[in-house]
Amino acid sequence: MIVIIGLLAGLVAPRYFDQVGKSNTKIARAQIDALEKALDQYRLDIGSYPTTEQGLAALNAKPPNLEKWAGPYLKKAVPPDPWGNRYVYKAPGDHGDYDLYSNGLDGQPGGTGEAADVTSWGS
Repeated sequence: MIVIIGLLAGLVAPRYFDQVGKSNTKIARAQIDALEKALDQYRLDIGSYPTTEQGLAALNAKPPNLEKWAGPYLKKAVPPDPWGNRYVYKAPGDHGDYDLYSNGLDGQPGGTGEAADVTSWGS
């Protein structure tokens, strides 16, 4: 009986953890989409996206000398990615007006599976 339970756990556990990894990637994609909407609203008010130095904090707290700022643009503080790391924001970006991304599970650029980057410029 214990052997059967062990075999079943050996088959089910990898599939379960694979689904958790896919869920985290989907959460990161959804969070990036929400941050992009807030960034677009910021740009409509200010006329440009926040600079790299201002970062995503500009969505919640008014940067100095920005009279047109009409935020906060998010209901809550910018969340960490599903793996507990900060989202990376760079403006101007290498892939558009800005780059916004998570480095995935490993916190390093590149990677595969759950360690793959989740970006604003690609799927």
